[in-house]
Parts: sequence; C-alpha cells; structure tokens
Amino acid sequence: MEPGAPAGGPYPATLEVDYPERLGRASTAFRIILVIPIAILFDILSGGGTQWTQSESGEWTTVTTGGIAGGLFMATLLMILFRKRYPRWWFDFALELTRFGYRVWAYVVLLTDRYPSTEDRQSVALEVDYPDAERDLMRGMPLVKWFLAIPHYIVLVFLAIGAFFAVVIAWFAIIFTGRYPRGLFDYVVGVGRWWLRVNAYAFLLTTDRYPPFSLR
Repeated sequence: MEPGAPAGGPYPATLEVDYPERLGRASTAFRIILVIPIAILFDILSGGGTQWTQSESGEWTTVTTGGIAGGLFMATLLMILFRKRYPRWWFDFALELTRFGYRVWAYVVLLTDRYPSTEDRQSVALEVDYPDAERDLMRGMPLVKWFLAIPHYIVLVFLAIGAFFAVVIAWFAIIFTGRYPRGLFDYVVGVGRWWLRVNAYAFLLTTDRYPPFSLR
C-alpha cells in the first residue's frame, strides 16, 4: 500500500454478477456470433482500433490508437498532476463506459443470457467510488501506478488463461445441462473483479489504494 492510502474497508471498486439459475443452450452455442454487433458498438464508442497507413514506398502498416479511453487517461493524469482535480463528468463517463464494457464481457464469457444494454445495469453490478482528489489522490502517483501494478499484470495473465479454460468448460456444461457450474462462475467473476480493481488503480486513477491480490 502506498503512503497516504487509506487502510482497511472495502476496496473502492466492486463487481458482482447475479448467478443465473438457467441459461439458454441456443444463445450459448452461438454467443461468439451474437456478440459481434454490440462488440463493434463498444469498440466505436471507446474509440480504440487499428488504422492502416501507407508509406511513401507504398507499404501498408498498422497503427493502433488509444482512442477515447487512452485520451481520457492522459487528460486525467495531467489534471491530477498539475491541478489535483478529477472532474466529475470525466469520472461519470469513464464509469459508464467501464460498466458497458463489463456487460459486454459478462455476455461473452457466458455469465448472462441478457444481451448487453447500453444503459441498463442488468445483472452486472459495478461500482467505483468517486475520489476526493484533494484528500485521496497523491499528485505524482498517476506517473508510477502503471509500473507498481506490474505484479498484478503477471498474475492476471495466468488467471486469464485459467478463465479461458473455465469458460470453455462452462460452454459445454451449459450446452448439456443449461447451467453454469457455480465454482467456475465465481472464478470467472473473480478474475473480472481483480482486473477492475487494477483498472481503477492504474488507468481510471480513482484510488491510490493498492489492489489486493484476491478474487473476492
């Protein structure tokens, strides 16, 4: 935990997903196809993507753009660094975009049959506390949080591999039984929760409290 970070209490970024008693076999079987339209919408909304550019020699190369999310991160970093402020409307936009992204994620990994809404929270309850920048955020921390979070990135790589296989197993379980095994469900949600905490710390910049190494 960094100097000045509050001790104890729940982490200021939480994720819960309602456990479904039954899931549709047909929806599950064709999930990878059904999600395409909303995934494209999310990509457009977040502003990310890859652009093709042609050099003078005629060769085509790709350039990956950070888009709105990357721009908002840089703007927030600079605002905290030089003004020690976190504009509320920036926070609200980032929070709603994150919520939308998690609804798409929950649909992709079979946690719900409900098609992702652009507005309704549905079965995904995601909350991030709005920070008091003057009191809770240290001015220089946004410059180093991405580096301090490296141990989490390493752990999350292995957790994500485990989550991939968990979703594959769950896919077969749903096809044959209509149910998502509860242990696998909790594990996949836990991985999503872990990433949310790291995201809130290192990229949304809403807290200086170091994320716990925990699925809960």
